[in-house]
Parts: sequence; C-alpha cells; structure tokens
Amino acid sequence: MNKEQQQLLQQLAVLAVERQQVIATAESCTAGMIAAALTELSGSSAWFDRGFVTYSNDAKQQMLGVTEETLQGPGAVSAATVAQMAQGALARSSATMAVSVSGVAGPGGGSEQKPVGTVWMAWASRDYGHRTRHFLFAGDRADVRSQTVTEAVRGLIDCILSEPEVSPIRH
Repeated sequence: MNKEQQQLLQQLAVLAVERQQVIATAESCTAGMIAAALTELSGSSAWFDRGFVTYSNDAKQQMLGVTEETLQGPGAVSAATVAQMAQGALARSSATMAVSVSGVAGPGGGSEQKPVGTVWMAWASRDYGHRTRHFLFAGDRADVRSQTVTEAVRGLIDCILSEPEVSPIRH
C-alpha cells in the first residue's frame, strides 16, 4: 500500500465513522484487494461489513444477482455490470454503501473496445442510488490494480461527502 492510499484510507475511516456509513465491496479485477486495503486499518470492523470477490461471470450472477442479459449484452466490464454488482452487494449485506469494480487488468484479455487498463467502477448507497465511472489506467497488471484500489477509495470518500450528514437523535 502506498502513502496516498494510506492517507485516503485514514480519511475514509474517519468519515465513515462520523457519518455512520458501513461499506461493502464487490470486486472482480482486484480480487479482494479493496477489501484487504480497507481492513488494513485497526477498527475497520466499525465501518466495513463484507467483501464479495466475483471474478467469474457465474459468481457475479450467483453472489450479486448480475443478470445474464447484462453479461451477454454490455459485458462483464461495463457500467451496467458494476451498477448491478454494487446494488447486489447492498442487497446482500448490512452495508449502507458499496463499491464495485470490474476491468481488464492485463496483460492479456484486452480488446479494441476494452483495452488493458479499462476499469468500470460503481458506488451505491441505500438512500441515494448509484453512480458509475470509467477509467483507463496505464501500466502493468499490478499498476492497474493499485490504481483501481486508489480510485475506489477516493470514490467512497466522495460518496460519503455527498451524503447528507446524519443528525444525532436528541431526546
């Protein structure tokens, strides 16, 4: 984990606790690296619920409810797939928000339409829907996966900051 990731994770931890957010992950190309990064911090059990590693299409369908139509149409590396992955992670967890990723980390597997480095991410909240984003990362497999972790955490921070603050209940 690099210094930028450590700083982002510290920020995420503080915000998640302050805003009472609990996170789940749904990962394909990173195969659990985001969940591993989030749980590097002591006390992360206060704001991290679970992670789904759904590398195969069957796993995406069985564990997260991604539809056959989505996988056959836009494909596993698409906005539609990561949106369904994030929504599936929320539906199958106690989390209040989720991040999902699917991509082509390389060195093989790329195409003209989806070259190596192509990654789609989605962030979803129980109350405020989801957003997706496309990235084209440079570098080798390790670089693509590391950049994916960084942007996933950055996106979680952005999502928490865009959620309305929960006011404490006063009696």
